[in-house]
Amino acid sequence: MTVNLTPTQLLVGIGVLLALFMVWRYSARKARRAADAARASARVVSLAGRVLFTGAGFMGVQWLVITHVHNPTLALVVLGVPDMIAAFVLTRVLTVTSVDSTTHRRGGGRR
Repeated sequence: MTVNLTPTQLLVGIGVLLALFMVWRYSARKARRAADAARASARVVSLAGRVLFTGAGFMGVQWLVITHVHNPTLALVVLGVPDMIAAFVLTRVLTVTSVDSTTHRRGGGRR
């Protein structure tokens, strides 16, 4: 069985395949961008949930110690330890340890 195609039919077939390939690539890129955006928003929500849960835990322990224990040293420790943890975390977050530059090249000079 032989297939006789004219040059026009061959060009149309290649054009259709190329168009399908371009649509597939576009949809794959769009899906990847949507997935990246969903992951980024999920990270924010997850981080917010962990922060709220930890904050509620600290607050609950502090409330219990302040209302039920009449030892001033224990109250100072219970109030001071979360402050020290928060200060440590904030100091680490806000401290710049290195400067990364994507435009800096090894060996200097222009290329």
